[in-house]
Amino acid sequence: MVPHPREELFSVLVVDDHPLLREAIAARLRSMGAGTVHEAASVAEARARAQANGPCDLAILDLSLPDGSGLDLVTELRAMGWTRLVVLASSDDPYAVRSAFQAGAQAYLLKSASPSVVTDGVKRVLDGGVYADPTVAPLLATGTRVPGTDNTPRELSAREVEVLQLVADGQSNKEIGEALNLSALTVKSHLSRIGRKLGTGDRAQMVALAMRAGVIR
Repeated sequence: MVPHPREELFSVLVVDDHPLLREAIAARLRSMGAGTVHEAASVAEARARAQANGPCDLAILDLSLPDGSGLDLVTELRAMGWTRLVVLASSDDPYAVRSAFQAGAQAYLLKSASPSVVTDGVKRVLDGGVYADPTVAPLLATGTRVPGTDNTPRELSAREVEVLQLVADGQSNKEIGEALNLSALTVKSHLSRIGRKLGTGDRAQMVALAMRAGVIR
């Protein structure tokens, strides 16, 4: 009998600077069928493991590491061919959640999550899906509220937030389109819609309103 994909042995890299948490995660993954579990306590160790062993079937990593950003590590691993990346973080900050998915993560789990939630998230990613901790999932589903020039909160979609972040980064419509695989005309349409929602057509003011709301940085 051919086992279900979830029951097959898989390899995994666990990156967290807290030994007890890292060991607990590794133990749970082994109970789920992980055959090889590599551990790293820093960005440098994770890079070394990744280069020595090549892409594993799964990586679970913290965003707050002692020698660098876990978010940058997500981007690096993604570029190296890692296709299943799970972020395990302390923060439910909306910006952190969106940034993790934009960097290439397939799941965002909170360290405060129950073992069953962690298991569900890992299984979903191993099956090729995406997963957000139930605490942060509503945020991703509904977008983000930003008070407009009249102080009335307006809902921005995840795509509109992405566009605004790139505007804040100083990118032109053409550059934003290239980054998001959109035409410059589509980017212009997104900005026009954002402007109507927020009550201003000024790019700098749109960015300022979104920054004050904590939607972008």
